[in-house]
Amino acid sequence: MSTVAQTVHVQPRTAAVFICVLAALAGLMFGLDIGVISGATPLIQAEFAVDDHTIEWIVSSMMLGAAVGALGAGWLAAALGRKRSLILAAALFVAGSLMCAAAGSPQALIVARTVLGLAIGVAAFTAPLYLAEVASGHIRGAMISTYQLMITIGIFVAFLSDTAFSYTGSWRWMLGVIAIPGALFLLGVMVLPESPRWLLMRGRGGDAADVLQRLRGDAEAVRREVADIEAQLRTPQRGWHLFLENRHFRRSVGLGVLLQIMQQLTGINVVMYYAPRIFQSMGYDVHAQMWFTAAVGLTNVLATFIAIALVDRWGRKPILYAGCVTMAAGLGIVGTLMHLGIDTRAEQLAAVGMLLLFIVGFAMSAGPLVWTLCSEIQPLKGREFGVGASTVTNWVANMIVGATFLTLLNAIGPGNTFWLYAALNLLFLLITLAVVPETKGVSLEHIERRLMDGHPLRRIGQ
Repeated sequence: MSTVAQTVHVQPRTAAVFICVLAALAGLMFGLDIGVISGATPLIQAEFAVDDHTIEWIVSSMMLGAAVGALGAGWLAAALGRKRSLILAAALFVAGSLMCAAAGSPQALIVARTVLGLAIGVAAFTAPLYLAEVASGHIRGAMISTYQLMITIGIFVAFLSDTAFSYTGSWRWMLGVIAIPGALFLLGVMVLPESPRWLLMRGRGGDAADVLQRLRGDAEAVRREVADIEAQLRTPQRGWHLFLENRHFRRSVGLGVLLQIMQQLTGINVVMYYAPRIFQSMGYDVHAQMWFTAAVGLTNVLATFIAIALVDRWGRKPILYAGCVTMAAGLGIVGTLMHLGIDTRAEQLAAVGMLLLFIVGFAMSAGPLVWTLCSEIQPLKGREFGVGASTVTNWVANMIVGATFLTLLNAIGPGNTFWLYAALNLLFLLITLAVVPETKGVSLEHIERRLMDGHPLRRIGQ
């Protein structure tokens, strides 16, 4: 079996970190695809002379593909293995990007975006799974956080790329250029080793031990890790049966689904997909729209570090409270400014500042913490099912947001639309208070016992 450690002859720890960073580049692909459409939509609308409803379909078709990809990703990861699933996702990403660049009609663009979505759906499931199974315990948290960070970096890079190509007016280059990092990722992922856990699932204990030896460099540590994995595999996943039979598991799945709906209805992807349109409504010209969109991406990256720094100090719920208040305040003030009319330079800058405040609120709270909570609240025997259900919900809710924003703008106006999202964030504050548990410093086993004993959801972390 070909591995990075064999190829470049580096120390086990360095090889392990390199492998995890390379796999985390799947997050970069994810972020690029989310961000790149934002700057392209005005140019696409002008070239094809389509209405806002068609633009909504072009934007949201990626999320439809991602939902389908996420539904099948668990089966693919089990049947093909984690590595080959990532290779498939990378190949689909490159193909979808080139199809977007070559699209001769809105319908062709929708198909191409759906292919991209399939790639993202598979990668978004498989990459964190691969990272969790390959990284050693003392760097696992950092590596999974790196994946989340790479998503925000990908969005920022896509916004910068859109800004550069906006001066030429070439939306085809905007959508097609991301095939280049996609191809590099495809080449890189080909040299990754297969997950030791998957190899043991397939009865290939010798291959699993060989991979772990190259990654860990300690025969005794490898023996213990193989024994631990084998012990875990004796607890089979039976999520669907557990969901049908156990009402307490249904509660945790329901909470995971609710958390993902909350995350999407904060309005984050309204900004990510339609930022230039929002800045246009504030009175900015085309190039200013693009530069402020890039500022949104940079703010998203930097504010993610707030969550990384505070999540294990403050806890999940205090950060979610702060995030919901911040997001509601930011969007509420933007809505108020749009109602009153944005006429002066100071009012324009105030509106931009409040939108960036909203981004800070999301990136420090609901962005990373919803994913953390969704994995923590599910019992071991149903974890894959529970996380899978919440992931598919995320994409479906994402698609609904992408497919309705311009319709809302046209129907009730920009000011009322932002007030609506501000009100939803205040509602989510109350929901967090009522049902979301605090899981800081609590073992997954303790959370599972409290859940299955029938304690209220908000108290299963106590």
